[in-house]
Amino acid sequence: MRTPQIVLALAVGMVAGAVIAAQEPPTENKGMEAKQLAGFDLGKQGLHDLDERQMRVRQIDFAPGGAVAPHSHAQRPALSYILKGELLEHRQGAADRVYKAGDVITETADVNHWAENKGSEPVTIISVDLFKQ
Repeated sequence: MRTPQIVLALAVGMVAGAVIAAQEPPTENKGMEAKQLAGFDLGKQGLHDLDERQMRVRQIDFAPGGAVAPHSHAQRPALSYILKGELLEHRQGAADRVYKAGDVITETADVNHWAENKGSEPVTIISVDLFKQ
């Protein structure tokens, strides 16, 4: 009669051991890849108040026909990743540019621009900036 109890206890112990082993963190990266899409030197942005800033990540959605008004990034450098859709950017001193899914808009301290969704589908961007609190 004790044999089934012993077998059951061994089985439970083996399963518990497998669960614990599965929770161990890996010792090296595998099955992932990190690729830099864009970047800029913070020292060249003229920001001497980093202790008063917050690095934030926002999702920004543009409905068809939606737009963001003209603005400057002099005090808010950013990198914005186009997650879906197409966004038309009007940048001061540069030709208009269409950004598509997978593109990055680099918005350094010298950028003045506005953008619009001229398409029939929504546009979603993920924007990371150094916002002054």
